[in-house]
Amino acid sequence: MSGSAAQVTDEAEGLPLTTAYAARLPPSGSTLVLRPRDELIDDRAVPHGHTADLAATIEHLGSAGLLTRWAEAARLVEDEGVTYGSAAPTRRWRLDPLPVILDHTAWSGLEAGLAQRARLLDAVFADLYGPRKLLRHKVIPPEAILVNPGFVRPADGIRLPGPHHLVLTATDLARDTQGRWHVVDDRTASPSGAGYAMQARRIVGRVLPGLYRDTRIQRLRGFFDTLRLALRDVAPSRAEAPRVVILIPGTPEEGEDRHARTPFDHAFLATLLGYPLVTAEDLTVRGGRVYLRSLGRLEPVDVVFRRLGDADADPLELRADSDLGVPGLLDAARRGTVSVVNPIGAAVLESPAVTAYLDAAARALLDEDLLLPTARTLWCGDEGSRAEVLARLGELVISPLARRPGQPVALTGATMTHARLETLRRRIEAEPHAWCAQEPLALATAPIVTTGGLAARRFTLRTFAVGHGGEYRLLTGGLGRLASEVGHHAAPNSSDAPAKDVWVLAATPVAVSSGFTEAPAEPAASSDLAWPRAVAPAAAAAEVLPPRVAENLFRLGQFAERAEDAVRLLRVVDDLTEDWTARAGTPGAATLTVMRRALPEHPVHALVTDPDLPGSVAASIRATVDAAQALREQLSLDTWIVLGSLERVLAEAAGAEDEAPLQPVLARVLEGLLALAGLAAESMVRDLGWAFMDAGRRIERARTLLGVLRSTLDVEQAPAVQAMVVESVLTVGESIITYRRRQPGRSGADQIAAVLDLLLLDRGNPRSVALQLDRLIDDLSRLPGPAALQGRARVVQARLRELDTQQAALAGKGRRDHLVRALTAALADLDALADELTEAHFGHVAPHHATAAIRGWDS
Repeated sequence: MSGSAAQVTDEAEGLPLTTAYAARLPPSGSTLVLRPRDELIDDRAVPHGHTADLAATIEHLGSAGLLTRWAEAARLVEDEGVTYGSAAPTRRWRLDPLPVILDHTAWSGLEAGLAQRARLLDAVFADLYGPRKLLRHKVIPPEAILVNPGFVRPADGIRLPGPHHLVLTATDLARDTQGRWHVVDDRTASPSGAGYAMQARRIVGRVLPGLYRDTRIQRLRGFFDTLRLALRDVAPSRAEAPRVVILIPGTPEEGEDRHARTPFDHAFLATLLGYPLVTAEDLTVRGGRVYLRSLGRLEPVDVVFRRLGDADADPLELRADSDLGVPGLLDAARRGTVSVVNPIGAAVLESPAVTAYLDAAARALLDEDLLLPTARTLWCGDEGSRAEVLARLGELVISPLARRPGQPVALTGATMTHARLETLRRRIEAEPHAWCAQEPLALATAPIVTTGGLAARRFTLRTFAVGHGGEYRLLTGGLGRLASEVGHHAAPNSSDAPAKDVWVLAATPVAVSSGFTEAPAEPAASSDLAWPRAVAPAAAAAEVLPPRVAENLFRLGQFAERAEDAVRLLRVVDDLTEDWTARAGTPGAATLTVMRRALPEHPVHALVTDPDLPGSVAASIRATVDAAQALREQLSLDTWIVLGSLERVLAEAAGAEDEAPLQPVLARVLEGLLALAGLAAESMVRDLGWAFMDAGRRIERARTLLGVLRSTLDVEQAPAVQAMVVESVLTVGESIITYRRRQPGRSGADQIAAVLDLLLLDRGNPRSVALQLDRLIDDLSRLPGPAALQGRARVVQARLRELDTQQAALAGKGRRDHLVRALTAALADLDALADELTEAHFGHVAPHHATAAIRGWDS
């Protein structure tokens, strides 16, 4: 949170919060304006008419109440796993709890201008990749396009069915200090942020329920319904029931700059639209047609809604070293067998070299003047513009047309040293066509909650438009972003800018949308706040499961079970450590030595909290979260609440001293893991994906129990030690109560045999290896392909059934070699089964990788 905890709050100084806020507003930069435009108050420090209720809520809550709302918003962000960035470490998204409110009249004018701009960008795209009249008539200098890195020559002539080429556009806006909106940027290739806008609405509506309920706010959900229809309607005409997929980048490599920075946005958008997320490895092109790889078959794809850049879309015709795109995608689009949305090549419209000539393009293509002004933009390839830029280099914001990884998006002349300006000058003179400049805007402000009261930050607004039915429809509001600092021209940075929910007031009561049916007006309810239910695809499509998804479901079950089993073992070992470490020579100390053999030789605290230690609880939970992130659109909100709680508990424990008690931590972690298992058991449909997830869990549980038995019962112990070891093993296997009820008074070899019967062979025991194999065979029977995997599992099952537990319990020369051989063989069989499962269904992963992932502490 911004601000210092040591600051004195405004209430303590006896000032209303809004009055104190007004005194903190940064200077406007103009002697003609007493105060810069602010989204909460006017230049007399009085709330705007449409923000009066928000200002009253602020005063009612006071500093303490605002901080509580801020903390609640942060908790909801964490509970729901809202992150920014895809490579570890991801960052928690930052959301300020106070909305920015726009009145209906002002929005209506803004909406008309934004719809016009979307129509213009669509028309410019059609012309640049078609007749190119704008270039022939020098409305846009040909050099500004033909040498532009965003212009994709192989995409020339490709058309989408219907009236629109650009299905989704985004425009970044900013108010100047006098309240006039200006366009700062356009996003046309793969606009991001709409999912974050919806998430901001859901969280702010819950954090400020009274204000949300009593305010007539235009809803957001209908926009996503329209987008879903628009994507379906651009399918090739031959498609009767179009299959739409959302193509996202794959797993990022360390230091990679091309991968998704907004995986939550992609996943939440998929949930809202009801279309599956896919990566390049999920798709293939055969005979000029795009197909979705499913287990055992290929399914034709009609629409690819891409969320990756133009250059990465097709390594055959574009960036050859890209591992993100689909080889042959551009050829399929050219043939008209698939519609790529937005079309490859749309990134050229984001270029400042195009922005500089949009006013002229509007008059040429639409016979209209632009309703929304654009921040004045100069392309240095034009001699007159270049001369002005070089003369005013220290006053302008300079942008390269092609940004390299790690290079800033824009350079602010006013903040650069003389030496850097001179270097930049030489670069512009050497390659003038590669540079643009823009007049900086002195941005308006909006309030942000800090520990010292309200503070002002520069504010921009990202808006979204969807083309459908011959017109562009706007998301009513958008995603607000705040600068991290107060500076005069400080603009929000996409990587760490706090977000804002943006409310647009309605002129009349709002009808609450649910799906495609408009319900009667209900001021106290809104579908915007409900967790979105993905639109169910056709029944035949429900079983389409790409190998990547199947693998991540398998890993989700596997690592969640590994974490749970590790917690159970660590609880026992930690108890023994507390009780017997200082009592050498006792049965308890000997039992601790035996049980410690089932764990790696690392401190117990590290085995719980170190996420970089293979096999630790924290590492297993991190792997569980990683798998879940890859499946985000398929998992419920409750899943993320549980995972967020687990991450918090372990983070707190990692920050504590090594001597801090571990039992409370382990108890809380176990509680969360049991909740996760309950969600899987009671809330997931028993489809093909569930079978993979359950198979991962069953293999892992069986392997862990086999490993614990092999590590602890391999050697004959003194009677007192054996009794304690048996009790510890049964506790790990969650079977101690059943054993005590069934087998009181057993000792010696009979006691070991009874334990083996219960933990290995009892098919009525939900923790036994036998039941895991029964369930695994059921799971494997659901999978497509030959029954060889079931056969392998039945072999393991048959070998265990043949085990004579009385014989295995006998020790020769103090060792139970017969038992160890049987358990080792069962473990090897399960490893072989895991490799075969990987080879059969997760074809992109080498078998040795799967075995390494499956094997735990016992290897």
